[in-house]
Amino acid sequence: MTGVARPRVSGDRVKAARDAPRRPRTRYLLVVVLLAALALAAATAGIAVGSVRLPPDQVWGILLHRLHPALADVDWTPARETIVVDVRLPRVLLCAVVGAGLSVCGMALQAIVRNPLADPMLLGVSSGATVGAVTVVVLHVRWFGMFSLPLAAFTGALLALVMVFFLARAGGRMTTVRLVLAGVAMAEVLSAVASYLVLTSDDPHGAEAAMRWMLGGLAGTTWTVLWIPAAAVLTGTAVLLGLSRSLNLLLSGEEAAAALGLEVHRFRAALFVLIALMIGTVVAVSGSIGFVGLIMPHVVRFLVGADHRRALPAVALLGAAFLILADLAARTLISPEEIPVGILTALVGGPFFLFLMRRRAAR
Repeated sequence: MTGVARPRVSGDRVKAARDAPRRPRTRYLLVVVLLAALALAAATAGIAVGSVRLPPDQVWGILLHRLHPALADVDWTPARETIVVDVRLPRVLLCAVVGAGLSVCGMALQAIVRNPLADPMLLGVSSGATVGAVTVVVLHVRWFGMFSLPLAAFTGALLALVMVFFLARAGGRMTTVRLVLAGVAMAEVLSAVASYLVLTSDDPHGAEAAMRWMLGGLAGTTWTVLWIPAAAVLTGTAVLLGLSRSLNLLLSGEEAAAALGLEVHRFRAALFVLIALMIGTVVAVSGSIGFVGLIMPHVVRFLVGADHRRALPAVALLGAAFLILADLAARTLISPEEIPVGILTALVGGPFFLFLMRRRAAR
């Protein structure tokens, strides 16, 4: 009796099938390590380069000595230590926090509204935060002490985001064109309101500070300024990571997400509040910096895919590195003068936005 011959599976194929799930994980870990190395290198350059240039090994020596005196021998002057620890380090860390926060919020917004062109600036969120913050700066509102500026920026960001969302919905649906048009229109109106507040201010110094702040910049950063946005961005990113599965469900559409048990409207409303809180806190310390939340998510999705469990940590690292390098360029291109970093991000992000629109139109 002749049995049915079974196909023989080679040992190489069995090994390849067993190792297949490991390859994406290994690739992802490699990408994250490279992004972390890029952020670390950018931070080192941001601290070392300036009116007083410092060797990178001396920068790390100063930082290690601050951690523990036995980690490095002192071969620098006290003035250089002050430059590193009290002047440049808080600014570089704030750049990292702002870049990470804008990038994470941009990726979350693109999932919430299912639109790859969504961005905190294009949807009017940054402009709403700007109006709230400029109101505090120009009118000298100090009802809540040091929290007055972040609270005003948060309120403006939340109101702007809610208004854009409702303006873009018609008949229970929201299209890409309506969302972008509503966001751009809202951003223009709110920018005009902020400019009007600046122009009609009785305080010339406050008006000048508000105008420079509206262009985006991180000059004069101190350790005191850093803690509130750092806490908001870290907490918000951790919450979004915990909600990664729900964000992934939204990418498949509202109906499919609801069929899988997600309360779409309640979830979206909660995330609107969270994103407005993060954006308002970030804008309160950095001014209006656009297009970071648009560019970084697209780059990260190309590198690691659209799964938010993997994409959110990667986009935070890339956004931090990008804004550190942009701020470094803003400080050094026409030194000793300083370019507002928002101008440089707009010069990079504007063409990128037009490229995305043309590609979507071609599809």
